[in-house]
Amino acid sequence: MNEGEARRLFELADVVHGISRQLPPPSNLEPAICSPIEIHVMRCIHQNPGSAARVIADATRLPSSNFSRVLRGLEAKGLARREADERDARSVNLYLTDLAERNFVRMRDAWSEALHGIIDDPSLIDIVNETLRRVEKALIERRQQSAP
Repeated sequence: MNEGEARRLFELADVVHGISRQLPPPSNLEPAICSPIEIHVMRCIHQNPGSAARVIADATRLPSSNFSRVLRGLEAKGLARREADERDARSVNLYLTDLAERNFVRMRDAWSEALHGIIDDPSLIDIVNETLRRVEKALIERRQQSAP
């Protein structure tokens, strides 16, 4: 990779990180505002409902003790639930509650409002979304391939 490509890729990562910090958790979440880490864990469960806790923990890239703490907090708030895995009694599968699903609608509404009017051409929004999803998927695949 040459210097110009490295600079452009760093800028992409820097901008993505910066944008995520400009979209704070909506204040109308129930039962209370969620931290960015809690939202990240819920997002991973939302994208992979019924997955084993270890799979979700890996997807979040949080140390297991931090993941466990966040998950317990989400359960205490009534946002996530564990169910015993029917095939393996030692494992639990994670699901979001109806309350958490309603919070996703609140996040969609708040973040859509925050971004409304910034990109006028809907086709550009689709291109940006598709590109960022491809980047996320490729990063996940690379990490999984290099895992021990």
